[in-house]
Amino acid sequence: MQRELRMVRAEHDDPDIPLSVTANDLDRVARNELKTLTTDNAERVARHLAMAAMLIDEDPALAHQHALSAARRAGRIGVVRETLAITAYEIGDYALALRELRTHRRITGSNDQLPLMVDSERGVGRPERALELGRTVDRATLAPAVRVALSIAMSGARLDLGQPDLALAELQVPELNPQRAFEWSPELFAAEAEVLEELGRADEAAVWRKRSDVATAALAERSGENEAETIEVFEILEIDDDDEATDEDDEATDDVGDLATDDRGAGDPDAVDLPDDKEPLDGAAEE
Repeated sequence: MQRELRMVRAEHDDPDIPLSVTANDLDRVARNELKTLTTDNAERVARHLAMAAMLIDEDPALAHQHALSAARRAGRIGVVRETLAITAYEIGDYALALRELRTHRRITGSNDQLPLMVDSERGVGRPERALELGRTVDRATLAPAVRVALSIAMSGARLDLGQPDLALAELQVPELNPQRAFEWSPELFAAEAEVLEELGRADEAAVWRKRSDVATAALAERSGENEAETIEVFEILEIDDDDEATDEDDEATDDVGDLATDDRGAGDPDAVDLPDDKEPLDGAAEE
């Protein structure tokens, strides 16, 4: 572990932490992971992690400095290595992100950051290895949000290799449901639009881009309510399923075929079924 952290420890000055930021600003689950540390060290690490979470969107470079400080003090803690990986990814240091994600996976046994690992392989210019890595896990075992993120990363790797048809096949997961909006829907719909655009199917791409915008607006309107709740949306137009797959899609869909059923999203207790209405979409349906 000392050898792994050598690059992390070199010439690093801890960034300042406002007195108003305390360990309680860190997520409770993350705080629980720090219980193996001394009280003083756990407090300091928690405050650095809290700062990283607060800054990741507005100042990822500074967030990364806080993550480095946490890693210097608690390199054997999974959430610390995960935070360092995420901040490294955000500043474009994909090699460091990949190294830290591997360590996080080894420490925790979790596949939750597999999509970021795949995308980091793309970032260092290895799309073939990204695809190999993505195929090491049965997607049916992943949580929906992770499965969606992995599908998007795998689709991106296919585009890197100039394989748009297979890139489209990677996105055919149960969560690609235009009649329901989940937290992952906007990004998934936008990825579908991007690949369709690459394939020269501009009209279909415009439909999925619109769906992404509507899902974003609907989710924003519902923000603050039950995070697991789904949003009703109306279909924009009917797309012929025969146009969305080719014979060469078999390679990309071997591990997702069992998931891609017609009744996508069925069984979710929070999902709301829609009437058979194909009118143009203006926004989310009323409750």
